Amino acid sequence: MASDASTALAEVFARVARGLLAADDLQSTLQQITELAVETVAGCDAASITIVKGRQLTTQASTDDLALDVDAIQYETGEGPCLDAIRERQVFRTGDLGTEVRWPHFATRAKEVGAVSMMSFRLFVEQDTLGALNLLSRHEAAFDDDALAVGAVFASHAAIAMSTARHDADMDIALQSRDLIGQAKGILMASEHVSAEGAFDMLRTSSQNLNRKLLTIAAEVTQTGALPKA
Repeated sequence: MASDASTALAEVFARVARGLLAADDLQSTLQQITELAVETVAGCDAASITIVKGRQLTTQASTDDLALDVDAIQYETGEGPCLDAIRERQVFRTGDLGTEVRWPHFATRAKEVGAVSMMSFRLFVEQDTLGALNLLSRHEAAFDDDALAVGAVFASHAAIAMSTARHDADMDIALQSRDLIGQAKGILMASEHVSAEGAFDMLRTSSQNLNRKLLTIAAEVTQTGALPKA
């Protein structure tokens, strides 16, 4: 028979799943995750999600000004549990920023704005780091091992949502590219009286000769009705 604790945890995860299904897009999903984390993780007063784009870090979702302020301090000082979670690919937790020595510049300023305890989880799919989930508390030693385990579930939800959104965006771009090349081929087939294969060879040869991307050549054909000249 399942323990009361495991039953309660299963109910929490079911509620989280229902909440995430109600979200319409990635932004709504990530916002839901931060809000549900505050409601669900014991000791959590605020939450945010940091995303990585190249070398730039930005806050994609947050529950309040405390979360935004703490993120901003980390980005400005270049140190903190969020940044280390992203760099070192593991979870970072602190029970008192007032005595924290790992991030001295960040910790002092974070404590000043009201953050005392903090956990940061790397958001990843396979080896691809997408960002970090940050959970904050205004109290000392707020996050125990149970809170750590529940927080990790929210981090997994966030990573999957971000990965799925990126995949969908890549698919949209791929479909648009295919359509554009198809249109260019159709124009060349009609104007040059060649087969589909011959039209594609013309696009590819023009791309190689002009040292320009095939998609750029295709776009010009759809605009001008002819292959670009050197």
